[in-house]
Amino acid sequence: QVQLEESGGGSVQPGGSLRLSCAASGSISSVNDMGWYRQGPGKERELVAAITIDGAANYADSVKGRFAISRDNAEKTSYLQMNALKPEDTAVYYCKAFIVVRDATFGDFYGKDYWGQGTQVTVSS
Repeated sequence: QVQLEESGGGSVQPGGSLRLSCAASGSISSVNDMGWYRQGPGKERELVAAITIDGAANYADSVKGRFAISRDNAEKTSYLQMNALKPEDTAVYYCKAFIVVRDATFGDFYGKDYWGQGTQVTVSS
């Protein structure tokens, strides 16, 4: 059973910082691309930042220079450091990861996207 568990959300004033974590657990062969998405009130889910297994990162234009994504491959965890937060950053933040597992019966490897349950980030004065 593969799970992604997010933590680190909360409420902060404009200009403040938060650090989100996303930990993968279960019978995992490898964790490939990892990413953070968010869905604000009345909005569609959008990509915030993503990172490859080799550490190459890309960001939405709205967060460039303020957010930083990183990962610890040994711990199967990704992080999203969010600085200079704005009210428009308020959203539920979701972690996504492409995870490869090995079938216990046949021994085949297969991969798919897994999502975390989401963590609320509220930026308000």
